[in-house]
Amino acid sequence: MTTTDILSKIVEDKKKEVEERKSLFPIKLLEQSIYFDTQTVSLKKYLLREDKQGIIAEVKRRSPSQGAINPYISVEKTSIGYMQAGASALSVLTDQKYFGGKNEDLVTARKFNFCPILRKEFILEEYQLLEAKSIGADAILLIAAVLSPTDIKRLSEFARSLGLEVLMEIHNEAELKDNLHDSIDIIGVNNRNLKTFAVDVNTSKELSPIIPDQYVKISESGISDPHTVLELKDHGFQGFLMGQNFMQHSRPEKACAQFVENLNQLSLEKIKS
Repeated sequence: MTTTDILSKIVEDKKKEVEERKSLFPIKLLEQSIYFDTQTVSLKKYLLREDKQGIIAEVKRRSPSQGAINPYISVEKTSIGYMQAGASALSVLTDQKYFGGKNEDLVTARKFNFCPILRKEFILEEYQLLEAKSIGADAILLIAAVLSPTDIKRLSEFARSLGLEVLMEIHNEAELKDNLHDSIDIIGVNNRNLKTFAVDVNTSKELSPIIPDQYVKISESGISDPHTVLELKDHGFQGFLMGQNFMQHSRPEKACAQFVENLNQLSLEKIKS
């Protein structure tokens, strides 16, 4: 099955799942959550902080392409450890069927951390944005490959009305140019080719010059070397979404701490040289 086929299947399954969740957790119930009227934490501002390196550390148990990565992870321990390691923000997968996540993972991360949390999910409709707010998310993901420009405009504006920041994920120039809206805060370039599964960080480098400066830029997928982060910073990127590189270790938070330490050291050496 190709990545495009997998995406289509995920979207099909997600539509059914959302309909089921609507009946189980009506909007009035979501609005009663203690997080619903809570002020969100700005992912954009945290990524621009000079005392951080812009790492968005992800809680990710599995993926369709890799299978099981770290299925028995403690969200509490890992999320706290990520932030102690110097990460700028957290990303939490909430898709159960394909990524082994759940909404409760994000609730747990929220309970133990005061930092921006991105809900990593296949967002298709407004209900999921209300759900994101109710579980304590600060930012949501909109994937240009699975949404029309009309959908992205509508959903990003609704997210903004809820106080949620919007990360739009693109893979190519067409997806970028079709979806430049003021209601989007952050643009993420996914370095994974949807047709071949191949990952190439040059995708980020090539697209960076045409991303308007009003958006914070982040690079996603294929980042495993601190030198790569420094290169991407030179190309204007302020954030770096990293999941598998940390999660493939038995203690992801330790892997994150080592990565940030190495990155800090390289940054110092670069300043001195």
